[in-house]
Amino acid sequence: MRDGRHGIINRMVEHPRSGLDTVFRALSDPTRRAMIRQLASSSCTISELSQPYDMSLAAASKHVKVLEEADLVQREIQGRVHHCSLNSRALVPAMTWLDSITAFRDVQNKSNEIC
Repeated sequence: MRDGRHGIINRMVEHPRSGLDTVFRALSDPTRRAMIRQLASSSCTISELSQPYDMSLAAASKHVKVLEEADLVQREIQGRVHHCSLNSRALVPAMTWLDSITAFRDVQNKSNEIC
């Protein structure tokens, strides 16, 4: 497809991401997955989230921002301290999608056993 101003438009790049895409994008990074794992056990400050890694508070905050955009993390600011907590409800659509793939695979396997 062509746009008169810019030539070819890549629809995959130009379209905004869905909620499921945003969640999987956020979870695609091992550091962010580890942060989610850490937040699953208790709320943490940005400083606490950054401690296991050799990263600045600014870098940890950027990771948290991606998790916030996916609605996986909620941040509460008290003065200079940023407290983060997991919003596990945001994982439900991703878990449902993954469960549907597993269910499909199980049906495929059962039909292959019959043959």
